[in-house]
Amino acid sequence: MAKYKNHILVCGGTGCRASESEAIASNLNASLSENNLQDDVQVVRTGCFGFCEKGPVVKMVPDNTFYVHVAPDDAEDIVLEHVIKGRKVERLLYVDPETKEHVSDSRHMDFYKKQLRIALRNCGFINPENIDEYIARDGYSALGTIMEEMTPEAAINVVKDSGLRGRGGGGFPSGLKWELTRKSEADQKYVVCNADEGDPGAFMDRSILEGDPHSVLEAMAICGYCIGADRGLIYIRAEYPLAIKRLKIAIEQARDYGLLGNDIFGTGFNFDVEIRYGAGAFVCGEETALIHSMEGLRGEPTVKPPFPAQSGYKEKPTNVNNVETFANIPAIFLKGADWFKKIGTEKSPGTKVFALAGKVNNVGLIEVPMGTTLREVIFDIGGGIKGGKKFKAVQTGGPSGGCLTEDHLDLAIDYDGLLASGSMMGSGGMIVMDEDDCMVSVAKFYLDFTVEESCGKCTPCRVGNKRLHEMLDKITLGQGEEGDLTRLRNLANVIKDTALCGLGQTSPNPVLSTMDNFPEEYQSHVKESKCPAGQCRALMQYVINSKLCVGCTLCSRVCPVDAISGEKKLPHVIDSSVCIKCGACIEKCKFGAISIQ
Repeated sequence: MAKYKNHILVCGGTGCRASESEAIASNLNASLSENNLQDDVQVVRTGCFGFCEKGPVVKMVPDNTFYVHVAPDDAEDIVLEHVIKGRKVERLLYVDPETKEHVSDSRHMDFYKKQLRIALRNCGFINPENIDEYIARDGYSALGTIMEEMTPEAAINVVKDSGLRGRGGGGFPSGLKWELTRKSEADQKYVVCNADEGDPGAFMDRSILEGDPHSVLEAMAICGYCIGADRGLIYIRAEYPLAIKRLKIAIEQARDYGLLGNDIFGTGFNFDVEIRYGAGAFVCGEETALIHSMEGLRGEPTVKPPFPAQSGYKEKPTNVNNVETFANIPAIFLKGADWFKKIGTEKSPGTKVFALAGKVNNVGLIEVPMGTTLREVIFDIGGGIKGGKKFKAVQTGGPSGGCLTEDHLDLAIDYDGLLASGSMMGSGGMIVMDEDDCMVSVAKFYLDFTVEESCGKCTPCRVGNKRLHEMLDKITLGQGEEGDLTRLRNLANVIKDTALCGLGQTSPNPVLSTMDNFPEEYQSHVKESKCPAGQCRALMQYVINSKLCVGCTLCSRVCPVDAISGEKKLPHVIDSSVCIKCGACIEKCKFGAISIQ
């Protein structure tokens, strides 16, 4: 094997690949060959670096120079300037928004300073398609140590002592779940990895599987040893082709190395993994619905108990954890339960991965210790609100979470704190909103998603959410009545209390949290038929200020429905009964004479 002097790490995650990172890697290899450097410098396609806003990202090793917004045409400059001449390509360096200075080392960037990567520890550092690179970073060491030195009960106690809670949304203690599954007696048991990531804007699990699939396989094997299972199943949505490809490669490599299959490490322990595909149903993120889908049945939840730990896949004891939960397991065994427990908060130890998206400057994948505040995430790591706009709300927990306000910015992020504030951790989606967002429309948007994704099994979710959506639609159309707000809240609470599964029980959260935190917006929509944010088209009225209008006629010429009239060089007027509120007139007016009321 060639021993390279330098490495060029190219982000090979889905986001950067969509921005031609594959072409960047190919051009780098071509330029290295042209300069006879192919034996000295290796181009490595890694997983996601996390700083998606600045992608595609290229990192030079060993000097840790971090290049952002790299294009395929930049490859030659990187080779000629950086590799050959030893000079940084300044135009590709990150520019600090405060000091306006170039920053070449990612460790000195605000985006990374407050992060602590445990689940993401290998993403952006290794080639996910090369098992040797995972092993070089202590990969499969935890599995070997456990099998040779620990009983299953002792290993489960390590997970329990660490305080690790399920990162899929429920926050159930992982060690306790493993213990319950072990205690269930059966001739066959299963380990299931839930990779059915369905939250809008979420890409945490996908990125882990794309950047570090072996950590999940190792953790599943550890879990299998602990609970007495010899089969593992990864339920992944078919819309994740790159993650699926890399998982398949990782599984084959692990089998070739004797790390999956029969008689692992010569201990007599057998464990193998296979992949099952989901069709993108949000409800299949719920463990019982997921299990039914894997069995070839409709993806519908069932009443618990019995829990999957007692009767799951094929009615056998089944342990279900999500991707991020498993990704923490090898690190816990390598560094100890006490190490993990010292990170985060007392009741929520460790870190949490978030997909930070929306109206924030630094969109990306982040991992922070539990207890980090929303303010630190949004303004320190996220770089604040785009365009200098005012922060308005942040949605945590995906479509089942709540919208938190400026008053919650200093809230420490953990399971209990978010629940107490009317939101939830969820799997880790975090969408930031600014002053231009209408919170009634936001609630309607998330409810539209849950109505579409409901399996339809229980009446509160199937019918109740549809009625909720109809009421919100009525309000955003300016047809709301005073009693609608009371009916809206009452119905939301009934659904929360009576729906069958977690999807239905949490689906009213966006409605209830926005009603609690932004009551004035609901009142304005109902009492005044006005949308303060100017987003509800039915409540908009375009008007022309006669004092500012010079009669240039440009607005009337671009209006598609001839709603604007007036003589040349005289003030124009808009017929609101004809206006379709397309905004074309505002875009063309050079005098700022047209506004929305």
